[in-house]
Amino acid sequence: MTADPRFWQPDVTVATVVVDGGRVLVVEERVAGRLVLNQPAGHLEPDEPLVEAAVRETREETGWDVRLTAFVGAYQWKAPSVSLGGAERTYMRFAFLAEPLHFDPARALDDGIVRALWMTPAELQADAARHRSPLVWRVVADALAGRRFPLDLVTAVT
Repeated sequence: MTADPRFWQPDVTVATVVVDGGRVLVVEERVAGRLVLNQPAGHLEPDEPLVEAAVRETREETGWDVRLTAFVGAYQWKAPSVSLGGAERTYMRFAFLAEPLHFDPARALDDGIVRALWMTPAELQADAARHRSPLVWRVVADALAGRRFPLDLVTAVT
């Protein structure tokens, strides 16, 4: 079945910036044969509120339970086809700030995730060549600069 050219839909994703002791929680994952760095992030599932998706993705990719503290922002990015090993896609990323609550070292991480690690902002910025997308540093930089909106700015209407 061919896609209707009159209809276009971006990939909706969530990402969480978890900060503790001056370090940021990141994931190292394998994408298209490359080892890249990203926030805990992933796609929104059907009928899932954005805030629940952010908490779920963080747990699945890092083993950390977190408490969301703020909405950082909504980011639109058009990924070139070569950057992610596939077709050109547009992403809408909803980013949140969170604090860590509990770590489960026995939790299996999502497929493709090699490990979760804590990095200082300087370490993360210095490793920019391995960022999965330009959204990685942009979201972290905005969060660290104090960009915060109330969580109720993002509302699920049922």
